[in-house]
Amino acid sequence: MTFLLIVVGIWLLVMAIWWVSSSAFRTADVDRLKARLLGTTKDQKKKGTQQGPALINPDRPSATILMRLIGRFNLEKRLQEMIEQAGMKMTVARLVHTCLAAGLACFAIAWFMLPAHFRAFGWLAAVVGMALPVLVVSRKRRSRMRHFEEQFPESLEFVARSMRAGHAFSVSLEMIHREFQEPLAGEFRRTFEEHNLGLPLDVALQKLAKRVPLLDVHFFVSAVLLQKRTGGNLAEILDKLAYVIRERFKLRGKIRAISAHGKMTGTALTCIPLAVAIMMFYVNPDYIRFFFLDDVGNLMLGGAVVLQLIGYAIIRKIVSIEV
Repeated sequence: MTFLLIVVGIWLLVMAIWWVSSSAFRTADVDRLKARLLGTTKDQKKKGTQQGPALINPDRPSATILMRLIGRFNLEKRLQEMIEQAGMKMTVARLVHTCLAAGLACFAIAWFMLPAHFRAFGWLAAVVGMALPVLVVSRKRRSRMRHFEEQFPESLEFVARSMRAGHAFSVSLEMIHREFQEPLAGEFRRTFEEHNLGLPLDVALQKLAKRVPLLDVHFFVSAVLLQKRTGGNLAEILDKLAYVIRERFKLRGKIRAISAHGKMTGTALTCIPLAVAIMMFYVNPDYIRFFFLDDVGNLMLGGAVVLQLIGYAIIRKIVSIEV
């Protein structure tokens, strides 16, 4: 009970620091937003001068200790890109706080559920809990990118047909978000709106390639920019590009079918020691306790786990073929 109160107290302290820090920045944020909308700064307000408008400033100082620590290791930008590519309405600060809460919760559960001599491994449960929100975001990102990649060849053929019908390329991009589903519709709608609001087409397409880091999208952007500079039949280029992407899908499917046996072998070899350890825990508990209670047993257990993970990573590397 005392430990649970300590965990709750630590969590309340972290949330209090976050609330005080964020409230301290609210007034400054409002003043800064007004200045950006009016195109002025504090010094220029006193002098009565103005500068060009600047509506957005992404380099806002971090409001919490955790965010400052993440910014020091240059992780904030990577996490923001991962969240954006996953299509989630979440800030980096919220993701970090979710990781912290999940880690504390898993540590508390492990502390109360595990036997007394196994409580030292509660930190391992905390690490796993802190990694779970990031893994969920990463999984959603992969799923979203996969759905985008499946819809992309059909969208290229749609643009080619629209251009043959007499529509401009930018109009074809605007038509995509009405004919296709998410996530492809949302990304092309954003590209069209950026171009429609005055951003050059090449810059809007380059931002699309940055938001969707797929090789096929880079091919598409490079083909459009090259055609814009040198000329040519863009509709024919897009048709051929869609054909190449579909052929890559077929080749990738064949490779996945061939490498499935290797992946199953790696998974089986990784799970066999774990299954044997669980079986021995019930058959001969004294034999298993040696690895948890003795210092030499702890070293042997740690080495076995590390070597097992290294072996699994090597097998995955061998059977994973990029196409």
